[in-house]
Amino acid sequence: MKMFAGLGNPGAEYAATRHNVGFMLADALAARWDAAGWRTKQDALVAEARLGAEKILLVKPLTYMNESGRAVGPLLSWYKLEPSDLIVAHDDMDLPVGTIRLRKKGSAGGHNGMKSILYHVQDENFPRVRIGVGHPVHGRDQVIRHVLSPFSAEDAQKIREAIEYLLPAVECIITEGVDMAMNKYNPKKEKKPKPPKNAEEQPAQKEPNESGTLDESTEQTERSGNFDG
Repeated sequence: MKMFAGLGNPGAEYAATRHNVGFMLADALAARWDAAGWRTKQDALVAEARLGAEKILLVKPLTYMNESGRAVGPLLSWYKLEPSDLIVAHDDMDLPVGTIRLRKKGSAGGHNGMKSILYHVQDENFPRVRIGVGHPVHGRDQVIRHVLSPFSAEDAQKIREAIEYLLPAVECIITEGVDMAMNKYNPKKEKKPKPPKNAEEQPAQKEPNESGTLDESTEQTERSGNFDG
């Protein structure tokens, strides 16, 4: 069995906010997998689904974001699951809106919901699905307002596309492992052009004649060479 926990805040007033992209992904997975109806268990909404032979527990904590671990930790214990059986999805202000990152493990990265989960699980070795929601323009004093605000129409479309992209990515984590999923679905970094290996690859420098000016015949030859191929 695997557990997928999408983080967010309960209540209709938070449903479309940036902090709730984890809930949005959990709902999309539940629909994709024809999960059984959501029910309340251990301070969370829980739905059961199957992916092939694998049973999956979908979880949406009802504790509010900052206490997410108070729901996730006891559920892991109840179902006798290891931390490595857990997958957590959450919003990330350090990523542009709609950008995704899969991680194998790590710290909370300043995310209060993840801090709570790490505190209650006492292990960082579980996959995370990070969904970019952008950073507030005016700095730290606007963070709470930012994450509890809804998306613009343009950003909402980016989030829908990100969630659609993540559905097979989460399935890949479950069926093929997080390393394979990271290789397949994490955005690829652009490769920078490599500098020439040695001086022979550098463009030839024009050498002045005795008068200190470029030789006219040499300059004409070099100009005509610009049209080769």
